Formats: sequence, structure tokens, C-alpha cells
Amino acid sequence: MHALDGVRVLDLSRVLAGPWCTQTLADLGADVVKVERPGVGDDTRGWGPPFLPAKDGSDSAESAYFLGANRNKRSITCDLSSTQGQQLIRDLAARADVLVENFKVGDMQRYGLDYSSLKAINPKLVYCSITGFGQSGPYADRAGYDFAVQAMGGLMSVTGERDDAGGGPQKVGIAVADLFTGMYATVSILAALRHAERTGTGQHIDMALLDTQVAMLANLGANFLVHSPAKPPPTRMGNAHVNIVPYQVFEVAPKPDGERDYMIVAVGNDSQFAKFCECIGQADWALDSRFVRNQDRVRHREVLIPMIAGQLMTQGKQHWLTLLEAAKVPCGPINNLAEVFADKHVLHRQMVQQWQHPLQADLSLVASPIKMSATPVRQSMPPPMLGQHHSQVLQDWLGIQDNGAASPPSSIKAS
Repeated sequence: MHALDGVRVLDLSRVLAGPWCTQTLADLGADVVKVERPGVGDDTRGWGPPFLPAKDGSDSAESAYFLGANRNKRSITCDLSSTQGQQLIRDLAARADVLVENFKVGDMQRYGLDYSSLKAINPKLVYCSITGFGQSGPYADRAGYDFAVQAMGGLMSVTGERDDAGGGPQKVGIAVADLFTGMYATVSILAALRHAERTGTGQHIDMALLDTQVAMLANLGANFLVHSPAKPPPTRMGNAHVNIVPYQVFEVAPKPDGERDYMIVAVGNDSQFAKFCECIGQADWALDSRFVRNQDRVRHREVLIPMIAGQLMTQGKQHWLTLLEAAKVPCGPINNLAEVFADKHVLHRQMVQQWQHPLQADLSLVASPIKMSATPVRQSMPPPMLGQHHSQVLQDWLGIQDNGAASPPSSIKAS
């Protein structure tokens, strides 16, 4: 059994925020039907390289990007601009519990597939719209991409090295606005399903990347809103933490081959700081009135950090990690992805799993992080072929064979 067994999700989303939401619902057991454009499919099917190699060594239609956001789903194709395609979506929506879409504001209404139209045929439908800026407001008509939202939502103003250290605005290495919006959408859908169970009534969920990004400012947003208006807003701190010291990257002694090396230290409270000072051979620092409390250390950051940096340069990374880990002081190496996926703890937690793919046996992909004792998550391959499950879905959901309302399954080539 899975937690969401019996829940039907009609997924009209593409790229990342919507597919990340529906992938999570699929992990939890929902029957997620991914509706793709005939002959083209989700944009990310062509976002590469890398692509899985075909048997002749050429690029296949399987981009790593698509594989990473669409596990546990079934694929059908449908031309939403056609009358037949629109009717197929209405028929499927009448039997769905959830619909997720990320079309531009107004597009679904033009197709007659907006929430108001579909709730008339399925009052319990939970309908989630994901856009860059929401269904209302001065920016509602704009296309919203993660990169732009990271910039507009303040994230890039606090990400990157400090200006006085030669830094500048920097985006996060992954599309965090998309991913967080997908997760907030998942939470909202689960709550709306609970409401629908109690009341028999669905609702429209209006998720916006910019809203999510503003919420993600978290403590930095709160810092700005409660600080004195005369003070400037928070700025970039590099790898340091604005509210905690020491909590940043430190360089250590070079590797045996002479390459520079680094580690992170994340001292979260005063007792950990005392243990940290003892481990690095400077126990008296924890008694210094400038450094006793975290608020003292934040105020005297410019004095303390160079002292720590000089001490950590006297030994290599593994020396410090061994001492600090034994003392329960939060710390860690800075792993590249090869080191992440070879890490013994990551492997123990089964965060890399293998799927049997037509092009590659035992294909390794990242697994769901959700671990539930009674209702484990599903782990099945993303649909390798565009429209692969078309006839099966029509049979399962509508009790009919392919009625020609949408294109039959077809493979596509990577661009």
C-alpha cells in the first residue's frame, strides 16, 4: 500500500516546478498521468546533453533532466488547442482528484479548461495553477522563470561573495524557486484533498514562484522587516551566516598534492563553540568576553574569524573533521557530486536506486527522500516514450480504447 493509493492526478505541467510537485505525489502512490504535447513532449525531454546513449551510441530522447523530475508517472499525449483534445481533458478531469497546470494566466480559460469550467463537472476537483507571479497582480501576465525570480525575489542579493571581497550577485546552483514552489504546491494539494474529503468541495490553488521566493527569505526577510529603517537591507555574506558565528567555509592545510582544501564549520550554540575551541587547541577563546555568546561573536566577527582561519590552516581537513565529529561539533567536507554519490551514508540511505530502462539496464537515478514506515514510496521508471501509456490510461480512467482525441504514443528525438 501507498499513502495516496486511489488518488488520480492529471498533470498538465512541464519543466520543473509542476513536475516536481506531481513527482512527489506519484512517489506517495498517486496515479499521475502526465499530459504531453504530441511529437514534442515536456520541454525537458530535449534539455541536454547529457542524454542516455542509444544502442548505436547516438543521443537518445532520454535527457537526464526529464528522468530526474518524472518518475512514477504515466505519459499520454494531447493537443490542448484542438476541440477533441480539450474534450479529452474534460473527460479525464471529471474522474481526477487533482489537476496541476502551469500554463500562462488565461490560457486554460481560453481552452475552456480553467478551474471554474472544470469544477462544474467535478466539484471535488483540487486544481493547482503554478505560474511565475500568480493569477493576479501587476506582473500576472509575465512569464516567470526561476532565474528571474531568484533575482526579483531578493535571493541573489544575499547569495554570493561580499562586495568588498570582489563578489557579486549569484544564483543558487539549482532552481530553488521552482523546487520550493513544487514542494509548497504538494503540501497545498494534500491539504486541499483533506478538505475535499470532509466537505465534498475542491478548490483552486494559486501558486506563484515569486510568492514562494519571498517566503523562502525566511530569517533574512524577518531580519529586514524588524530592523531599523535607517539600516541597509541584508547583503551578501559569501559562505558566512548573517546571524551565527562561526558558521562558514574555512580553508585548511593543503592536500598532499598541494591543492588548496576547505571544510565547513557550523557552530550553532555557545556550548558547541566551547567544544570547537577546545578541539582546535584554543579553549581560552570561549572564555573571552568578546566571544562567549553568539551575539558577541556576531558583533566581533571581524576579529574572531581571522583567528579561527589562521588556526585551521595548521592542519589538514581530515585531522579537523575527526576531532570535531568526535566532539559533536557540526562540520563537514565540501563534496563534489562524485563524492556525494559514493558517500557511504548516502548509499546506506538508498538515495541512489537502479531502474531497468530499455536503453540501459540498472540505470542509476536519485530516489525519493521520503521514508515512511507503513506506506513506503513507489519507485518506478519515468516514462521513456512520449505517450507510452495513452491507451492504458484511457482504458483505466475512461473505460474506453483510444478514441483518436489525441495522438498515439510516439518516440521523439533529442534536439
